Amino acid sequence: MEEEKRSQKHIEAREALPPDLHRPFDELVADYKFAGLQHYNQPFVSYLILADLVREGWRCTVERRRPQA
Repeated sequence: MEEEKRSQKHIEAREALPPDLHRPFDELVADYKFAGLQHYNQPFVSYLILADLVREGWRCTVERRRPQA
């Protein structure tokens, strides 16, 4: 699977998290980008806000209902 290029802000927000939170952060970023494209035709993401959500305990708690890209 080809890895997506990350912006500097994405890298900084991700690296500010402990390594065990990288995967939940990546999952939330992917889900948020998907929703942004579906609703607004733009994948705008605030990586700092998503990192805060993961840091505060956000985790995916159900099986995804859409195919992974």
